[in-house]
Amino acid sequence: QVQLVESGGGLVQAGGSLRLSCAASGNIFSITRINTMGWYRQAPGKERELVANITTGGSTNYADSVKGRFTISRLNVRVYLEMNSLKPEDTAVYYCNALGTGAYWGQGTQVTVSS
Repeated sequence: QVQLVESGGGLVQAGGSLRLSCAASGNIFSITRINTMGWYRQAPGKERELVANITTGGSTNYADSVKGRFTISRLNVRVYLEMNSLKPEDTAVYYCNALGTGAYWGQGTQVTVSS
């Protein structure tokens, strides 16, 4: 099993920045088989959507709505999301995700962007 713990959410004004962090822990067998890690978000009344992900090899994928503003990075089984030029529509609960022996999710961290 893999546990994901997120940190870094909060309240910020539009145009501001936040950095989310996520660390994976668990049994060695599952940890060493993590491939893609990423971030999803879910706003009230909306479905959960992919924000960005990154593979073990460093390939990245971004939602069109965040390209040029958000940057995902990774160090082993820690993944980060640098969010700049935040907009009110970025307000959501952000979830860390890891894919390997299974699909694992963090508990979520709230990001609120005020206008």
